[in-house]
Formats: sequence, C-alpha cells, structure tokens
Amino acid sequence: MKKLTGTFRNTQWDPYLLIAQIVAMQSLLYVSLASIMYVMDFFAEANHTLDHIFEYHEIHVTDLGGRLVIVAFILNSLVGAGLLWFIVRRTKLCLDFSFTFHFTHLVLCWWYNEAFPATIGWWMLNAVCAALMCVCSEFLCLKTELKEIPVGYTALNQKVDL
Repeated sequence: MKKLTGTFRNTQWDPYLLIAQIVAMQSLLYVSLASIMYVMDFFAEANHTLDHIFEYHEIHVTDLGGRLVIVAFILNSLVGAGLLWFIVRRTKLCLDFSFTFHFTHLVLCWWYNEAFPATIGWWMLNAVCAALMCVCSEFLCLKTELKEIPVGYTALNQKVDL
C-alpha cells in the first residue's frame, strides 16, 4: 500500500544554497550598515572610519556621534529584517540567520579590537538589534507564508482540472 506523506514544502538540505544565503546576508548587512553609518557620520560631522562599526567603545549616549551609531545599528536591524524576508523567505530560519550575523559581528569586533567587547552598552545594543531583526523578519516571512493559495482558478480565471 502506498504511504501518503504530504508536506507543505520540500525541505531538502542544500549546503550550497545555505552558504550562498549566509554570504549574501553578511555582505549586504555590512554594506547597509556602512551606508547608514556614512550618512550618520555626515550629520555628526565625524570622520568615516571602521571604528564606528567595529569599535565597541563607540557605542555610547554621551554625545551625538555615539547616539547616531546606536540609531544606525537599529536601522540596520530593520534593513536586515527586510533582507531576510527577501533572501531567505523562511520563518524557521530567521533566528538562525539573525544569530549568525550577530555572532560573526562579535567575532569581527573581538578581532578588530584585539579584546573581547566588555561594555554593557555594546551587549545591550546587539541583543536588542538581534531580537528586532529576528522578530521583524519572522513577521514578514510569516505574513508571506500565510497568504492564501488560490485553488481552483489559474491566473487567467479559468478552472483547473484536478
């Protein structure tokens, strides 16, 4: 007897697709963060350096430059949510990709500073940004996944023979 096992989506593990999505997400998120940071540096009349992205001492609320760095990271989280929705399109993978970006950012900051990030502001900002990226991308992906699938009619409003 034939076993009927229907699934909504075929989920075969494709390592090449997964690696391509990770590389695309990392690259686009750092490009968007650098672009946002460039605009923020223009408003703060600051020098454009990698310190604003990777130096954990740059995250503070004591002056305009530090606050704009915080705003840039939060805006980048929202951009990241849109990128996750556009590139990955899977609700189940949003947490994984969000964590992957922020873990990679932790490792790069550790390498760039030659010291483990020790400020509470850096940890709080990255926790908030990771949660914001994850929740917003899950919302967007879930909204797309739960769209009604038209059954019985094609795009030309003709009946489909089942």
